[in-house]
Amino acid sequence: MNLVDRAKNILITPKTEWEVIKNEQTTTSDLFTKYVMILAIIPVIATFIGQSLIGISLGPFGSYKVPVTNGLIYAVVYYILSIAGVYLVAFIIDALAPSFGSTKNMEASLKVAVYSYTAAWIAGIFGVIPILGILGILGLYSLYLMYLGLKIVKDTPPDKLVGYLVVVIIIAIVVYFVIGMIVTAIALPSFGSLDSLKGFDMGN
Repeated sequence: MNLVDRAKNILITPKTEWEVIKNEQTTTSDLFTKYVMILAIIPVIATFIGQSLIGISLGPFGSYKVPVTNGLIYAVVYYILSIAGVYLVAFIIDALAPSFGSTKNMEASLKVAVYSYTAAWIAGIFGVIPILGILGILGLYSLYLMYLGLKIVKDTPPDKLVGYLVVVIIIAIVVYFVIGMIVTAIALPSFGSLDSLKGFDMGN
């Protein structure tokens, strides 16, 4: 499995690539060390550069930079927890499979979770310039990729496919919301308080 080819194919020709992935023999270790750990670092590094080195514009109120130390802590903790989050989402996909007439197979569930995130990870590159962060919405293409993955790799019946996808998405949102709260509490403990901007590099 070549990472560049896989990422390109899953984005451009997802239906064909999911068929290839379905019949591909792989291990959890390979999925994470040769794919997840590499692509998942894209939004982490981009966000660190954007928030701590370039700075976030506050319009007429100036701008601020997250202190480098805080930014690094945030990046490291978020990176670790986001990788764990991928596995958790895969576990959830597998646990819910029987309820939606799908095949219970952890390897297949891992494939769906891992490769579905491709678009979101790559779109995370826009975080390098905070003002372009809105373009990260392109990562929503990952929802379509998951839809196809559940259909093709997990053999989900058509009449239960949308319901399966919606439940997984809702749970995934909760998972990453919790991850975000944990990371913020660790790296930016004062964020959200009246003193949250103290220590930040402010400028016009």
